[in-house]
Amino acid sequence: MNPFLLVPRPLRGWVIPVLLLAGWWAAVRFGWSTSPLLVAPSKVAATAVEQVASGQLWTALGASLGRNLAGFVLGASAGLLVGTLLGLSRLFEALVGPSFHTLKQISLFAWIPLISVWFGLGDLAKVVFLSLAAFFPMVLNTFEGIRSVPREQIEVARVFAFSRWQLLRRVVLPSAAPSILAGVHLSLIYAWLATLGAEYLLVSGKGIGNLLIDGREHFWLDLVLFGVVVVGLVGFVLNWLASRVERRLLAWRGSSVAGFH
Repeated sequence: MNPFLLVPRPLRGWVIPVLLLAGWWAAVRFGWSTSPLLVAPSKVAATAVEQVASGQLWTALGASLGRNLAGFVLGASAGLLVGTLLGLSRLFEALVGPSFHTLKQISLFAWIPLISVWFGLGDLAKVVFLSLAAFFPMVLNTFEGIRSVPREQIEVARVFAFSRWQLLRRVVLPSAAPSILAGVHLSLIYAWLATLGAEYLLVSGKGIGNLLIDGREHFWLDLVLFGVVVVGLVGFVLNWLASRVERRLLAWRGSSVAGFH
């Protein structure tokens, strides 16, 4: 019998993190590694308490999440608009599509030099960078969702003499909703990943990325590891929230019974 099946289902996701933590503690406790790069979990925990108590964590986290939210809202909103126009208008696709499909091939970080020249190194430049990160997945998913609407549904709407607005609101958007919401989900994740990249490469200001930079420059590995854990936890929470919202909004589709145990 598989021993992991003995673990209650809600706790199975914690098995690997607990095993990694136990291995980390054992490596330090029993001297399996003498490298100064491997600090004790207790030291990282002490740094966490210090960061929380002093308020430095909340200042850095608030700055990062503020930029993330601004960039996500701007990028996802623009992406929804452009994706909708690309999906609905063949003319707009012919005019804008080739340029968009060329731009999406450019690495996100290749925009950093241009953004820094145009907008400096402050918060505005970071928000622009995050907007780009959220923009492209939103456009692609919205476009694909609208173009995937079954032709039969469009024909039925025309039989009932739906106006353009009724067709969009009652047929196109509900049918494309799963793909659009997947785009929102991806945009949120990409914006958070880009937040750390922006704070590394556009170093002016506060943020979790700057916390990691301070730890690296002063060789405070406990601070670096603490920052990595915070980044992972925030990403996990954002992904969980997006999944819950997506599931709630798409509850009308019913749940799948497929899966393995």
